[in-house]
Amino acid sequence: MTRTFTYSGSPAHIVFGNGASSEVGTWIEKLGCNRALVLSTPHRAADGEALAKSLGALAAGTFSGAAMHTPVEVTQTAMAKATEVKADCVVALGGGSTTGLGKAIAWRTDLPQIVIPTTYAGSEVTPILGQTENGEKTTMRDARILPEVVIYDPELTVGLPIAMSVASGLNAVAHAAEALYAQDRHPISTLMAKEGLRAIKAALPVLTKEPGNIDARGDALYGAWLCGTVLGAVGMALHHKICHTLGGSFDMPHAETHAVMLPHTIGFNAVAVPDLLKPVADLFGGSAGSGLHDFAKAVGAPLTLKELGLKQADLDRAAEIATRNPYWNPRPFDRAAIRALLQHAWEGRRPQN
Repeated sequence: MTRTFTYSGSPAHIVFGNGASSEVGTWIEKLGCNRALVLSTPHRAADGEALAKSLGALAAGTFSGAAMHTPVEVTQTAMAKATEVKADCVVALGGGSTTGLGKAIAWRTDLPQIVIPTTYAGSEVTPILGQTENGEKTTMRDARILPEVVIYDPELTVGLPIAMSVASGLNAVAHAAEALYAQDRHPISTLMAKEGLRAIKAALPVLTKEPGNIDARGDALYGAWLCGTVLGAVGMALHHKICHTLGGSFDMPHAETHAVMLPHTIGFNAVAVPDLLKPVADLFGGSAGSGLHDFAKAVGAPLTLKELGLKQADLDRAAEIATRNPYWNPRPFDRAAIRALLQHAWEGRRPQN
């Protein structure tokens, strides 16, 4: 069979291994920098301070105000801090919120980035920035947004609570699942998506029983890297559009929203592209949608938008926003179809075979 595709590899440096976070200083110097601003959320402020202390003279300061969905006003405050301390690079320690802040700063200033992920979000290996302003979340793609260095240290994820481990892992699964039917998919993205799905699927059940299992933590982080890489390599579709809508306009928790929506959006699209989603069905059992639902339930993931705090009265508006500027999708849809899909996710119905 003759294949036709276009492939561009990521220029990011990936450093993976237990204890790899001890190499941050070395990578700051390799980037030609010597005044790093360490970023974190308020929850990880102490960790950010400890990292800055370990960097010694290479740390120019810390900023611990990273927030979910990357509000523009937070970015502006962080940029003022970077200017104040004369930072020549940023080091983001944490999950998607901190990574997003680093990207937002880099997009505006072109400062080099080093990311040390502590969740399975995967956004650290993409040239995509999602940010929120005036109640709506928008996304953009630019080479300046891609972090130069990503350091994966499984030891830093051991303390990640199981509920967040599960939700974050399913967030990563969403990237890989949508990559399987992306318009611009290619053989390498499909291989990485399949391997990422396999790794996450193997790791999460172990972690629910043994949170400190370092091998499972390593598998989950490895899977997150693969799933995030395909997110950055190919276009996403309906699932990500709905999750961006719910996050940006209704302040829904990012990873948990992905976890809840995943069986419904993938089940919806499996009607149109069952062959492309066969790897998901084969791996999780049953149909793609029902298999993902059953797996999510087995590992204790949230199953309803209702339990995440979304009001049923908001579903009409969510459907309207999600269809206003739709992403490409393998299955055509209209507002009524998305409204029904959201209703099923709000109630937590198991997608049918």
